[in-house]
Amino acid sequence: MDRNTVTGFILIFLVMVAWTYYSMPSEQEMQQRQAEQARQDSIAAAQADTQAQEQEQGVAQQAEQEEGSQDTQTPQLSEERDDKPEMGMFAEASMGDTSKIVVNSPLYSATFTNVGGGPSKILFRDYETWDHKPVQMIEDTTESAYSLGFLTSENYNVETDELVFEQITKGDTLSIASGETQEIKYALNISDEKRLIYTYTLFGDTHEITLDVAFEGLERDIIGGTVDFGWKSPLNFTEKNPATTEAMYMKAYVYTGGEMEELKLSEAGRNEQSYNGNIDWVSTRSKFFAQIMKTSNNTQGARLVGEQSGETDLSTTEHRYQSFITTDLSDKGKASYHMYVGPLSYYSLQDYEGSTYGMVDTGYSWISWISDPLVEYLIIPYFGFADNYMGYGLAIILFAILIKLVLYPLTKKSYRSMAAMKELQPKMQEIKEKYEDDPEKQQKATMKLYKEEGVNPLGGCLPNLLQLPILVTLWRFFQNSILIRQQEFLWAADLSAPDYILSLPFSVPFLGDQIAGFVLLMTGAMMVQSKLTGGMGPGGGGGGATGGVNMKALQYIFPFMLLFIFNNFAAGLSLYYLIYNVMNIGQQLIIYRQLDKEKEAAEA
Repeated sequence: MDRNTVTGFILIFLVMVAWTYYSMPSEQEMQQRQAEQARQDSIAAAQADTQAQEQEQGVAQQAEQEEGSQDTQTPQLSEERDDKPEMGMFAEASMGDTSKIVVNSPLYSATFTNVGGGPSKILFRDYETWDHKPVQMIEDTTESAYSLGFLTSENYNVETDELVFEQITKGDTLSIASGETQEIKYALNISDEKRLIYTYTLFGDTHEITLDVAFEGLERDIIGGTVDFGWKSPLNFTEKNPATTEAMYMKAYVYTGGEMEELKLSEAGRNEQSYNGNIDWVSTRSKFFAQIMKTSNNTQGARLVGEQSGETDLSTTEHRYQSFITTDLSDKGKASYHMYVGPLSYYSLQDYEGSTYGMVDTGYSWISWISDPLVEYLIIPYFGFADNYMGYGLAIILFAILIKLVLYPLTKKSYRSMAAMKELQPKMQEIKEKYEDDPEKQQKATMKLYKEEGVNPLGGCLPNLLQLPILVTLWRFFQNSILIRQQEFLWAADLSAPDYILSLPFSVPFLGDQIAGFVLLMTGAMMVQSKLTGGMGPGGGGGGATGGVNMKALQYIFPFMLLFIFNNFAAGLSLYYLIYNVMNIGQQLIIYRQLDKEKEAAEA
């Protein structure tokens, strides 16, 4: 590492430290959080005691049966319906009994309910939570996650998730094989001439769902001929320690006018944003999963709603995001919706709607010109290919080796420039002493020396800057991509999470109370590389920093700083940089030996 490289990394580190310090809560805020946490814990304990007492008294409800099993009893709404919503003729058409139908496909098991006429539970078969349970997308509810809202000629605001439909599809279970489709129908019968019909189409080999809505004989009863269709249920957390690893990803999105807009709350409260015009799609997401909605009807706008019950990093905080799309009914009183409820997987989202992958953070906006094509045309295809022949851990190692080989010409140019600058140090020192009192002449003499010797002073820095967009892209991608989620390698149980191997009896600022394994190895590799940089080079003088003892000390301090920066990042990222640095050491040894031989030949 030369002076420019070390200085650049130090500046980056200082900016990150300053930002972290600025964003850290004050002592008073910490006390408030602790008090709030204690209060929440007390409430939770009181609720647990109450539930235990109810169980002893025999009033607890029967626990829900295992996935895919048939319900032996269905919950009943009160026949008197004292809590019947004020929705006029639509409420009058609401049924008294509830029913469920469980849909089993190779990818998921979904429970549909006639309360709202839609899914109340979706369990994935192809993905698990951090503790190896099926991912349940929908937060616990007895109603449909989807709801249709509209204003009637009776001046009532109708929300269909509060109405009980008639289940037209017979039976309580439904199976879909790969490549097959099945339909589920619900009806809200207003009269012999008027009814609302839902027709869901489910597919055996995708996470997509379509819904056709028909207002039969009700065209004049819907004011303005527009309806709001949305997902009202919050999404569940799926990762370990969600307050620190997943809460920041809970958001709502809308894509309109070729631009993606997001809604994210940074503190407790509620926020609602409305958008007018043509809407391509709306969505809510967690870190690795999302629900998305679009329509083939004309659209009038969209609405995003976000609610947060407390501080973002508190484990007791609830994050609730909803998304709605305002749709014009067709001349025949129909609306069609195409939904996706599944992983933020590149190929699945491309099949549904290509622009939706923009929700996955693959890099900063200032390098999107290289990060987007790099991810789309190189990284994702590579890992898709490698998955057929090796595990993701080995794929990351091979990828780091390939990247380092591709960048070898830049690396070689950088070290050659550093070595050339090292050779010029005695002459540069003479110029500095000669024109010590005249900086202008000193600068001119130095530039003349560079020109005569054919040395570019930025030659050691520019190759590193050219590599920076690639390194930053990989840094963002490995932390956010579902590709390496729950992929095991050596001691790392999940390459998308930190691979902690040591627990400390105390917490260290910026580091935490645990230390990750690959980060330790990466730090050790960087220490070795710094030692080589300071101790090798043409003539044995080293190709490293030229700033004396202080600069050499900083070369050893920098890897130690990276231990703090990388400790809580994804294990896959640390593994990549570990192999990257090991390759760097090997290339450094080869290049320096070549330079030594060239110098010996020139002297001979």
